[in-house]
Amino acid sequence: MDHRPDSEGARGVAPVSPRLEGGGSGEVLMCQAVSPCHANHRGELSAGQLLMWLDTAACLTAEKHAGVPCVTASVDDIRFQATARVGQVISIKAKVNRAFNTSMEVGVKVAVEDVFNNVQKLICEAFSTYVAKPVHGEKVKLKPVCLQSAQDYLEYNLAAERRRIRLDHEDAFKNLLEDIDMPKDATGCTEKGVISTDRTHVQSIELVLPPHGNHQGNTFGGQIMAWMETAATISASRLCRASPTLQSVDMFKFRGPSTVGDRLVFNAIVNNTFQKSVEVGVRVEAFNCEEWNLGKGRHINSAFLIYGAVNDKDERLLFPSIKATSKDGVRRYRGAIARRRIRLVRKYILSSKDQVSISEPWDRSNQACLGYNNVATLAVLAAKKGWELTSKADKIKMFTHEEHDILSMMMEMQVGVPPDKAFFLLSDLRFRPRWDSHYLTCEAIDPVSEDDKIYHYICPAVHEDKVRDFVVLLSRRYPDKEGDPYIIAMKSVTLTSMPPSPEFIRSELSCAGFLIHSAGKNSCKVSYFNQLTSDVLPYVAGNLGGWSNSIEETASSCINFLETFDIITTYF
Repeated sequence: MDHRPDSEGARGVAPVSPRLEGGGSGEVLMCQAVSPCHANHRGELSAGQLLMWLDTAACLTAEKHAGVPCVTASVDDIRFQATARVGQVISIKAKVNRAFNTSMEVGVKVAVEDVFNNVQKLICEAFSTYVAKPVHGEKVKLKPVCLQSAQDYLEYNLAAERRRIRLDHEDAFKNLLEDIDMPKDATGCTEKGVISTDRTHVQSIELVLPPHGNHQGNTFGGQIMAWMETAATISASRLCRASPTLQSVDMFKFRGPSTVGDRLVFNAIVNNTFQKSVEVGVRVEAFNCEEWNLGKGRHINSAFLIYGAVNDKDERLLFPSIKATSKDGVRRYRGAIARRRIRLVRKYILSSKDQVSISEPWDRSNQACLGYNNVATLAVLAAKKGWELTSKADKIKMFTHEEHDILSMMMEMQVGVPPDKAFFLLSDLRFRPRWDSHYLTCEAIDPVSEDDKIYHYICPAVHEDKVRDFVVLLSRRYPDKEGDPYIIAMKSVTLTSMPPSPEFIRSELSCAGFLIHSAGKNSCKVSYFNQLTSDVLPYVAGNLGGWSNSIEETASSCINFLETFDIITTYF
């Protein structure tokens, strides 16, 4: 994404009287009481109103740091975790995380305050990019952010990663589109229960009046976002027959300005559904009087909003499948899949949450229990419903699964060897460096039993860190009866004889392993699972985000290894 001043629309905020407190040169605190006029029909704070307040606080923060007017380039990574009701108080904290040359990232956190016990609950957080607007043609170079706390340094570093993802978005998006298959007859799908995207199309027109303007003479960006959210909500509601709830915003991208007197035309349509969520795309065009008569508008904004829905029992509802009815609909359908993969990267690789240790202490007294739990955990992960196909190549398919903020991946490989040979080779991790470039070395350090062993392996450095090492328990099991898979399960354990070394970054594996099913006399299906931790995610983020094919290349190498390796002189 380009954040240069000449490529962005002029956006600001409506006049307000926020409460300013402490903080650095780029921090603003704002409090707002939720009144009935701010709420929806359920008595909850409307997402549109919240977006207006969020944009106000973010712009004030940017201008406080820059000392000159600022315009909104984009607002992304908005994730809603809760809501507020009439009578409650909203607290908005906006802070400049990092200043680049002429642009800066503003992080915004919104919480609801319980006025009776003074407890705050996080509603959402977002990241906005603002560009300093030159005054009288003077070149602007932003001053650096003053870092005071460990959290400041963390957000400062993450801001650079988020900017890299934004700038690489278009290339990653194009790469992902090439991996997404679409049935040739998608536009003529007749499957029962499938709904045409045409039924979800919503068009709305708004006249920009003086109260909709900001302090820079343009249409208030928060007002535009609120109008966009309204159109998107109506579009999503036509699928779920319920009141949809905004879960997240992929991105609001401002492309050009509009002014008082303009007619803004909003077009919203469902792009794709993902079982319990739906993506709605919104496009905004502006027309002045002359353009209105000629029918030639200016594209000033676009966004992708993700909704969910619940029933009266607060249970998540499933959205019906949709079908594209045109070539443009197919493009939107495939684009929604690509954006969802990029969102997964943003959500997990950029998470600032500290990971609690998941490694379990191992000793002789609990070896049987740990081995059983190791196998059982992998079996439960493999049996989960809702695995979504994210890429497909020759003999290889990649799936992802997200549940309760836990992301898992599965690689499915068709291999031309008997299942017992695949089981033999994959259950000895000492062979892993031969086909997996993510393993530098691997050694067995404790033969617990015939089918349970503890390994220590070393992985390459990520982003110029030290190399990482893992201590894992591998548990292998033969099929109990015909049709059952061979199982190879792995998880991290703590071993007193192998304490962390300053030479490595000790890392942890939550749940990983292989299920191997017979697919004939001389063939099998090998499924590799990994419940991703923050230690493992950097090695697969490129695949999820679309800028790397290393996992597919590793799977191809695994297939080649299994099909060509001679095991006659090799022993477990």
